[in-house]
Amino acid sequence: MDSRLLTAVVGVATSLLVSALVWVAFDTLFLFFFIPFVPFLFRRGGDCTEPAVRRCPVCDYRTTDDRHEYCPRDGHRLE
Repeated sequence: MDSRLLTAVVGVATSLLVSALVWVAFDTLFLFFFIPFVPFLFRRGGDCTEPAVRRCPVCDYRTTDDRHEYCPRDGHRLE
């Protein structure tokens, strides 16, 4: 499990627990702790690592796009 996802799950669970305890104790809705963890739920995973750079051995063309297998300048296979 990714550490970002684990942090979000623990944060949401803790927030819901605190909200439920406040609901029982004071008979009021309390969602203050839940709101800061919402952005974690909408982030895409895998953003932490940088993409691999592929380059042409002849002209030093560089790209991070996996769809390119050959250099657009001279046609050599990218490394």
